[in-house]
Amino acid sequence: MTEKLCLVTGATGYIGGRLVPELLAAGHRVRVLARDPRKVQDHPWSDRVEVARGEIGDAESLAKALAGVDVAYYLVHSLATGGHFEATDRKYALSFGKTAREQGVGRIVYLGGLLPEDEDLSPHLRSRAEVGWILLASGVPTAVLQAAVIIGSGSASFEMLRHLTERLPAMVTPKWVDSRIQPIAVRDVLRYLVGAAQLPPEVNRTFDIGGPDVLTYAEMMHRFAEVEGLPRRRIVKTPVLSPSLSSHWVGVITPVPSSIARPLVESLRNTVVCREHDIAAYVPDPPEGLLGFDQAVRLALARIRDQEVPTAWTSATTVGAPSDPLPTDPDWAGGDLYLDERERVVEASPAALWRVIEGIGGEHGWYSFPLAWRARGVLDRISGGPGLRRGRRDPDDLSTGDALDFWRVEEVSDGRLLRLRAEMRLPGLAWLELQVLTDEQGRTLFRQRATFHPHGLTGRAYWWSVFPFHGVVFGEMQRNIARAAEALERTHVDPGSVTTEQLRAL
Repeated sequence: MTEKLCLVTGATGYIGGRLVPELLAAGHRVRVLARDPRKVQDHPWSDRVEVARGEIGDAESLAKALAGVDVAYYLVHSLATGGHFEATDRKYALSFGKTAREQGVGRIVYLGGLLPEDEDLSPHLRSRAEVGWILLASGVPTAVLQAAVIIGSGSASFEMLRHLTERLPAMVTPKWVDSRIQPIAVRDVLRYLVGAAQLPPEVNRTFDIGGPDVLTYAEMMHRFAEVEGLPRRRIVKTPVLSPSLSSHWVGVITPVPSSIARPLVESLRNTVVCREHDIAAYVPDPPEGLLGFDQAVRLALARIRDQEVPTAWTSATTVGAPSDPLPTDPDWAGGDLYLDERERVVEASPAALWRVIEGIGGEHGWYSFPLAWRARGVLDRISGGPGLRRGRRDPDDLSTGDALDFWRVEEVSDGRLLRLRAEMRLPGLAWLELQVLTDEQGRTLFRQRATFHPHGLTGRAYWWSVFPFHGVVFGEMQRNIARAAEALERTHVDPGSVTTEQLRAL
């Protein structure tokens, strides 16, 4: 096998984050394109890759990232940016193909969606198909791998299937549950992606990739329930549930917000079954064969149970999402900022306080008025935001770029600072900072700061309408975190060895 220099876009996302270590294991050199290199540094492979700072939409940084590259993996999308995601995807694909050709890239590999025959495409599938066509016409040899539902711990499609099946013993469903689907295990997707780096230069085409099973969505739910040992699910089909209603329903029941659920739901109305298996001529099937649906589900559930989910759909940074400066940046020029700052002395070591802070969110909650936080999460879900159900990637550890309920970890400096950026639906930008300090007397200080950058009059009205509650919610939050740290200190246990259950009991 020839060593290649591979550029991976979307390296902090679900597929990209898993592809990087697979490419390294195959003996390739890897460069990753990252808008914020800090989001790469917490990955276990970060010290083995070259990080190119830039964005798909910035021609200059993209050209530098593609310089000298043998294989460029295009693993980005703008699915959650709203109704204009097709135009955004088109724009970035055209730019990527043009720049790759100008930089002499040897091959582009793109992961797209399986396409039905003689059916109207959903907007999501139509956009994925268009991106593939654009890259195939770029003048750079391109392999477009077309997959349907990917079965793997942490994928949006899998999480949607899992939570619908686990939480609803009986359900009224739209007629798309009868659509035929050929799912594929994530490990087989990764094997094909790695193998595509060695395709001959004359290969410029699409390849259908899928597992050995063809199932309806209803059959997938029944099979999932059987694998997990649940009673058989009762499914009643109705033609009255539109994609919009279905996506809101999925958004309420599962952690996948309606903004992401809608394009996935719309795609399920199409028949997505492989028409060929030509990829096997270049990337042979393993001796034991491709993973079947049941086995893929078992492996995914085992990963979730053992808390060994390396990447999840929540890790992805959406292409086209704003790249806003932080309010703490020296060159902040974002306009008005509203602040709620609090500081208190904590009768505990900095290590004990940090252990509590790093465990915040998810099952641990937010240390103040659980009902108020849940109500805010429900309102966010109703308005199309992520709500609180995304939880945490890991119950004990946080990394830059992690989703944390309806926040995103913007920065984590171990033992010192946790900065969260709000991803809930707001008329502005919001951050929450939790900082551990030591004063001149050697006492532990806990500084908490909420920052809000309003958008227009609506944003200003929002801030002043919720400001009276800040003293209650954020004040109680700081007090309870401090008390938990002090309780941990009294146990005389090393904070680094405290289990999740012990922390929850404080």
